[in-house]
Amino acid sequence: MPSGISITLNGRTLQVAEASSVAAAVMASGAAFRRSVTGEPRGPLCGMGICYECRLTIDGAGHQRSCQIICRPGMHVQTDAEGECS
Repeated sequence: MPSGISITLNGRTLQVAEASSVAAAVMASGAAFRRSVTGEPRGPLCGMGICYECRLTIDGAGHQRSCQIICRPGMHVQTDAEGECS
């Protein structure tokens, strides 16, 4: 079993498998990624950075394609599921 690391997701500490993509960690947590302009939940479609549906704020940088970023210990991830569309 891979060793785990801790990241912060929406202010909550989350244990994730080492070498997981941020998108995989968020999906495993059950959190929503963001909302469309009409309020529909959005999330990853392609898993390879083309669709841009997995965009999140990671370590303060907005619009990051979470399917392309590997989790690092202490990383801070913020979804935009409650606010306006990212």
